[in-house]
Amino acid sequence: MKRKRMSSKPEVLAPAGSPESLRAAVRTGADAVYLGASRFSARAGAKNFGPEELREAVRYCHARGVRVYLTVNTLLTDGELPEALDLVQYACSLPVDALLVQDMGLARELFRCAPEMPLHASTQTGVHTAAGARALADAGFRRVVLARELSLRETEEIHRRCPIELESFVHGALCMSVSGQCYFSSVLGSRSGNRGMCAQPCRLPFSVPGGTGHDLSLRDLCLIGRIGEMAAAGCCSLKIEGRLKRPEYVAAAVRACRLSADGKPVPRELLESLRAVFSRSGFTQGYADGKLGRAMFGTRTKEDVADATEDVLRRLRGLYSTESSRIPVDFTLKIPYNKPVFLIASDRSGHTVRISGAVPEPAVRRAADAKRCEEQLRKTGGTPFFAGKVDCGIAPGLAVPVSELNRLRREALSRLEAARSARPPVPFETGEAPRPPEHRAGPMKLRARFRNADLPECAKKCGLAYVPCTTAPERLASLLGSGFPAAVEIPRGLFGMEEKIRGELREAMHAGVRDAWAGTLDAARIALELGFNVHGGFSLNITNTQALEWYRELGLTDAELSPELKLSLAARIGGSLPRGVLLYGRIPLMLTRNCPAANSARGCLHCRTAPELTDRRGTRFPVQCYGACSEVLNSVPLILADRLGEVRNQDFGLLRFSTESPAETGRVLSTYFAALRGKTEKPAAGTFTRGLAFRGFE
Repeated sequence: MKRKRMSSKPEVLAPAGSPESLRAAVRTGADAVYLGASRFSARAGAKNFGPEELREAVRYCHARGVRVYLTVNTLLTDGELPEALDLVQYACSLPVDALLVQDMGLARELFRCAPEMPLHASTQTGVHTAAGARALADAGFRRVVLARELSLRETEEIHRRCPIELESFVHGALCMSVSGQCYFSSVLGSRSGNRGMCAQPCRLPFSVPGGTGHDLSLRDLCLIGRIGEMAAAGCCSLKIEGRLKRPEYVAAAVRACRLSADGKPVPRELLESLRAVFSRSGFTQGYADGKLGRAMFGTRTKEDVADATEDVLRRLRGLYSTESSRIPVDFTLKIPYNKPVFLIASDRSGHTVRISGAVPEPAVRRAADAKRCEEQLRKTGGTPFFAGKVDCGIAPGLAVPVSELNRLRREALSRLEAARSARPPVPFETGEAPRPPEHRAGPMKLRARFRNADLPECAKKCGLAYVPCTTAPERLASLLGSGFPAAVEIPRGLFGMEEKIRGELREAMHAGVRDAWAGTLDAARIALELGFNVHGGFSLNITNTQALEWYRELGLTDAELSPELKLSLAARIGGSLPRGVLLYGRIPLMLTRNCPAANSARGCLHCRTAPELTDRRGTRFPVQCYGACSEVLNSVPLILADRLGEVRNQDFGLLRFSTESPAETGRVLSTYFAALRGKTEKPAAGTFTRGLAFRGFE
């Protein structure tokens, strides 16, 4: 795949959560907008666009030279895939310019049904290495929306090593968790962020000793003044977050980005208005510079809310109150003897229309002249056009009423606008693909993930025993030699660590390890390139048969299904790739590059034991660091030992140990092995959760 040559200016990509926001974005200078339909959008709380609103939005944008990207970026079940494909078929008929997707099952279907429709990988895919970006490029994606947590240096490295378009966030809210790796809202309130329904629990009070009291809430991002650096790092598209925000915010952010991308100064008053209309204690550039810590944290204060005065909002509404004349059009007017007047209007994209008028009469008082005619043709206000070159060929002594010139101009521009908005549909194949076979699992095996390499003797009975890939090669060789089925776990957070991880994996393979756990596409691609048997983790977010098939084709040996699925739905997922589910452990609620436990005045404390976050009710959530990130764990473990009979059609179950002592680890393993033999005992009330096993989505 050849690298596309970057244009001189990066694309300014604006959010459009409503028709008014769409108009605000276009009129203030957006090159493209991203928006959602009434379903399958990661911002389900936005107004979004029904079928006719979507058609009108595409027509409106294309007439003005603005691209439209439709977000179909939630996780889907097998039952939802047909409806999602119907939506995409409709989008292809309009057509939109690209689709933004997270679910690899949907992507697999789209590569079959609509191979000519460009696919952009959502930031929900969590890609933050060149390896992950290469995997997407090889699969057929045109663009990847990179994780917000990347530094500009890390972004440039991905650009240098991977031939795929890079889209990066330039302004807007920052989630504490890496996108696609957050289960906080889902586990605590059954509102999945991966399904577009995040309740934003991270904005509530969570505290660590010495922290701010809101140690999961980051300030908003603002890199508007550094767009040149972003372009130099390889960003071809600059994305503004904010489909849930008001049109005035969209207008301010787009206008500021437009000016900056064009190399023009951004007025201080505009930046102040942008901060006033929405910010959380101001802005941050910490991730871009690789400078993490306390200075990046902030909340939406009363003062922030009060700054959005009616005067500020009125001033921002003025930015998009009238049509923006952004498209040059050339006119050719001919007024001949004894023939109808005609006007030709042409844009710079190859669209041309010709409008005929009446046969001109001999002039009685004042003959038509080029200057007067040009003046009338240049009156394009209220349209998306402005007059470029105007050529008037007028036979002497003829008269044409001003009203006729105005009519010709209006009709020509109207038809030109229609011609610009009319585009051929993207082909969509409606035939059904071969259906993957139904799955029939054999007796379920147990696997276990351990925090370190000190394994209890009973771990030898596991199918696989995952230990950190940082484990010394000598220790790995010793475990294998002692009969432990040792495999390595690759960290989910690999920011800036790709080559280091490759080295550790090579050492593990030299020690005899052949199996690796990969919870992200980044990790999976690295391990596959090195020749490991790759076992996909829960955080690949597999929720349907087609997604499982996509990972089979990628090369995975087997995979864990999403912990957000009900067990009943997980049992019905088909395909030939072996699969499993999480049976025990503190569910990782967040993957954070900014460690919340380091949010004190002293910074990172290099904790020997897991520090804890405390919510407003006094519930404690452990925090553990691994790789380049930290994991916020649930307050109590998931336990399904007494309900294994309801875990159906799974090839294996995973026990995920994190904060347990060696003695506790051994007891839990023994309990689950006994449960496989039918011996069960219900755990003590209040000490566990069933997670989403019986209340997840289906």
